[in-house]
Amino acid sequence: MAEAIRPHSAYGEDRIFLCMKRYKEPQFQERIAAATHARIAVLQQLRDRPPVDQAAAAVRAEQRLTKEAAAREKRQNAILAAKEEKAAKRARALEAAAAIAARQKPVLTDAERKAARDARYLARKNRA
Repeated sequence: MAEAIRPHSAYGEDRIFLCMKRYKEPQFQERIAAATHARIAVLQQLRDRPPVDQAAAAVRAEQRLTKEAAAREKRQNAILAAKEEKAAKRARALEAAAAIAARQKPVLTDAERKAARDARYLARKNRA
């Protein structure tokens, strides 16, 4: 496969170099044949696989369904817990707001303010 090459040398050396053949691009037909062989090999591997055991497949399907049902129930429980936590948090916030409102002075109407002012005025007048 190796070809003998005699290099043109300015020094007059007479050495023989062995080199490899150059890479040859595959032709279209060769690529098609390689693809066909690969396809046949894959199909043969699929044919050589053992058949599916129906009982084992049914067991796996039932296990999968059980697992999915457990996951679904877990998600629903988490959603319910989050809703309950949100409601409890809202109730705590309302209680806190009510406590703050109870500590604040009551807001008086105009008539109540005028009555209080008049009472202070009369008390001052009676002292003098």
